[in-house]
Amino acid sequence: MPIPTLRQALQTVSAQRRALGHFNFSELVVLKAVADTARELNVPVVVGVSEGEREFIGVHQAAALVKTLREDVGQPIYLNADHTHSLEKSLVAARAGFDLIVFDLSKLPFEENIKQTKKAVEALKSIKPDILVEAEIGYIGSSSTIHDSKPSDIDPLTTPEQARQFVEETKIDLFAPSVGTMHGMLRSMLTGNERKHLDLQRIREIKSATDIFLTLHGGSGTDRQDLADGVAAGLDLIHINTELRVAWRRGLEKALKAQPDEVTPYRLLPEAYKNVVEVVKPLLQLISVPNAAKSSSAAG
Repeated sequence: MPIPTLRQALQTVSAQRRALGHFNFSELVVLKAVADTARELNVPVVVGVSEGEREFIGVHQAAALVKTLREDVGQPIYLNADHTHSLEKSLVAARAGFDLIVFDLSKLPFEENIKQTKKAVEALKSIKPDILVEAEIGYIGSSSTIHDSKPSDIDPLTTPEQARQFVEETKIDLFAPSVGTMHGMLRSMLTGNERKHLDLQRIREIKSATDIFLTLHGGSGTDRQDLADGVAAGLDLIHINTELRVAWRRGLEKALKAQPDEVTPYRLLPEAYKNVVEVVKPLLQLISVPNAAKSSSAAG
């Protein structure tokens, strides 16, 4: 059976009021943990590489890794050029075989964002008609790191009117609004004492106004019930990055502490892999696994 396209995978989960998980990677451990977990749960998944992550891994190398999983293993796994800030870099990723481009000009004034995004959609579709293009309005920060306090330059929530106009004029395939999250996590979130919260009513209003696939950026540290409710309200793609980075580092630190003289990577990295899986698995079970499978899993 042929692997569905990303559009088909999104259509399926949207119709069933589920969502795809999106996880960034910048090395093989996280990619392997995400791919293995999605394969175990039998759900499609999206992996992403930002401009910085692509610079480290290599655009074509990232595409080759995901292509191997999709073609050799037969896994529905899709690759996103996350937060791409120029048309030039978007085109490079598209030509390399990426399934999705996040064309992010959210820091620009609204009208300029529309103008340049529309041009990007036309250019990307001209070289790869089946590629999906996502864009966003409502700046929510740019760094998947740990913050001492909420960044001061975060924009207000996206309005349904803004969303409708943006989607209609740009002809994008996915839309990422600002609905209560920010990129990265506050230090207070590392212990679970504080969580981000979503404006669920705003998500419903934007979904109704646009009738388009909706993406949540900055999902790390978000209240889990809010994530589930957000999917029910209309979110189709949930981005998680910082939580994976924290899990990876903590796992590696644990392994180094337990084996201070060990220098063999494949004896140290399994702890990081295990930690990442422990983040990815419950998230995919929450947003991606069909209800019947969840019930069966709970019963077992």
